[in-house]
Amino acid sequence: MALDYEEAKKVIVEKLEKKSKSKSKFYLKDFYAFFPDEKPRAVKKIVNDMVKDEVLEYWSSGSTTMIGLKGVGKQAATEGE
Repeated sequence: MALDYEEAKKVIVEKLEKKSKSKSKFYLKDFYAFFPDEKPRAVKKIVNDMVKDEVLEYWSSGSTTMIGLKGVGKQAATEGE
């Protein structure tokens, strides 16, 4: 079954908002867990599309790349967004 973009977007935003109280950035592998029946490549494509649509954003520490809701988390406040 192909992953529907709008449906997947809703699931991802809901799950991230629920977890954002304790954590604002996630590894790509965390997103795979939201859709256990999907191939990682399909989930990665959805995440990349959501970054393009400015729903999510990448954050890098230099050695690690993480993903979070755009404008959420400590970095958003310090980066002047």
